[in-house]
Amino acid sequence: MRLSEFIVLHVDRIVDEWEQFAKTITPAAESMDRTALRDHSRSILLAAARDMTKPQSASEQLAKARGEGPEKTPSLDEAGASHGELRHTVGFDLVQMTSEFRHLRACVIRLWVNSLDTPDIAYFQDMIRFNEAIDEALAESTAAYAEQVNHSRDIFLAILGHDLRAPLQAVSMSTEILMRKTNLEGDALTCALHIKRGTRHMAVMVGDLLELVRSRLGKSLPIEPAPMDLADTAREAIAQACAAQPQCDLTLSVEGDTQGVWDGRRLDQMLQNLIGNALQHGSNNSAVKLTLRGEADSVRLTVHNDGAPIPPEVLPTIFDPLVRNADEALNGPTTSLGLGLFIVKEVVKAHQGTIDVSSNEADGTMFTVVLPRKL
Repeated sequence: MRLSEFIVLHVDRIVDEWEQFAKTITPAAESMDRTALRDHSRSILLAAARDMTKPQSASEQLAKARGEGPEKTPSLDEAGASHGELRHTVGFDLVQMTSEFRHLRACVIRLWVNSLDTPDIAYFQDMIRFNEAIDEALAESTAAYAEQVNHSRDIFLAILGHDLRAPLQAVSMSTEILMRKTNLEGDALTCALHIKRGTRHMAVMVGDLLELVRSRLGKSLPIEPAPMDLADTAREAIAQACAAQPQCDLTLSVEGDTQGVWDGRRLDQMLQNLIGNALQHGSNNSAVKLTLRGEADSVRLTVHNDGAPIPPEVLPTIFDPLVRNADEALNGPTTSLGLGLFIVKEVVKAHQGTIDVSSNEADGTMFTVVLPRKL
């Protein structure tokens, strides 16, 4: 029996062996069900079998062996790429993911050879074609996995740089204003100069840190919930924003009980980004208005500003990471990475809350965050 026919006939048996091997890849496999373990194995095998039945010249075979073949197998590539993406998502590392293909290759060849009675030369050609197909699937799977790793790393590094720049800027600008508006002498002047030099040194350290963590992978946003009052955090966030932008006009209205169990540091991060976004895009002659309202089991936060509305085509992707279309649509070309609202969404998501945005010419722009009091 030719190898392509063998794969189609015994695909269930082969997939069963794939599943048994995938179970041994811990700790990721410990939380995976049967469907997740088997993943795209059937699609990869059947696509490989179809590829093996296609005519192939000697030159085409040589080109494909070098990874230079002009023709690929779309179904095989799609299955391989999807497998790589999903294995990254569930926590497989690259070595574990590629080991699945090594096992698959060995399993198919072993089962097929054991079934043969009188192999002929054509069967060796079948093995070559099968290896080519598996190599193609492995290449696509590895490329997709690597892309997911790089994307996660980019998001992690960008969030880190985004978060560290804001407090550094606030310290630096506050020091500059203090030194310009106050006649400092003696120890006071020395302390101010130390702060100024320290912020510069910290900026260099941030750059070094970014290089250090470049190879690390950002996971889901960790939080440390504890009892707190969101109104206190909002007042501190407003004070910090006004320290960085003394001309800002921020107001806060508090209604009802605003206490809950949250991560204060993360909510400050959320507030800073929402306030910064409102200050950046709001009209120069109007205030940014924050409202906190305690509800039965949640607290509702709104951040409102007037100004040019967010274009309707931008709204669906406004919380996406590394997307600058909102800034560019409102203010033209920008060097912003477009991470502020993505960070807000991640903080809200980590607290099991919801976030919505509305924007039009008449009512302005309003972001609404609802946080359950307890996680």
